[in-house]
Amino acid sequence: MTTTHEERATSAPRLTLHCANCGKWNRVRADKASDGPKCGSCGTALVLDHPVTLDDATFDRVIAETEVPILVDFYADWCGPCKMMAPSVETLARETVGRALVAKLDTDAAQRTASRFQIRGIPTSIVFKNGREVKRQTGAVPLATLRAMLS
Repeated sequence: MTTTHEERATSAPRLTLHCANCGKWNRVRADKASDGPKCGSCGTALVLDHPVTLDDATFDRVIAETEVPILVDFYADWCGPCKMMAPSVETLARETVGRALVAKLDTDAAQRTASRFQIRGIPTSIVFKNGREVKRQTGAVPLATLRAMLS
């Protein structure tokens, strides 16, 4: 049985993203993520080659509705090891557009979510698949370790 283009398009994994400009939710096909997707409401670019910023209000929906693996960097602006790891998180986001989603959550600003996931040390990197935590690493790690967590 052959699959039509339309059937493949509807079966492509999707990412659920919150527009930072207008606040509307968007569904982006993973296979089109590198094509420069825009918000369906206001037309603002949905940038996926940098980590997506999550907070208490957006975390659950992005994790639950995104159909590719998500690596979330739990960090704080004042944290030295977090700052050291930030370039690796940025690189990972650029490398995995369409295959995974890389996100950041500021544990000072999103204390409810950080507490729920029992973040005791930062940086902490957690990979979610199908809405569930599947891997966790606490402490600053090199890019190779972040890549391995997504494999």
